[in-house]
Amino acid sequence: MHWIKSAVLAFFLSFSLTGIAAEPAQTINLNTASAEQLSQLSGIGKAKAEAIVQYREQHGKFSSADDLIQVKGIGTAILEKNRSLLVVE
Repeated sequence: MHWIKSAVLAFFLSFSLTGIAAEPAQTINLNTASAEQLSQLSGIGKAKAEAIVQYREQHGKFSSADDLIQVKGIGTAILEKNRSLLVVE
């Protein structure tokens, strides 16, 4: 009988944990994010994150997420992986 309770509990826990994992991640504003925040994006390490900040400082604010591919080392694949997380305000 104890194993049935354990199985039922495990079943409901698995659904509750998948609900947590499915929540959308916080968005990142390309015009205000720090290098540390940008490095949380898929395919963006410390060097690319710093390059994004440097590009922003030299060229001004991004007008759209598509402008990100102007940064050396950032291509369309990285942009598309992260598009749903990126905002420009």
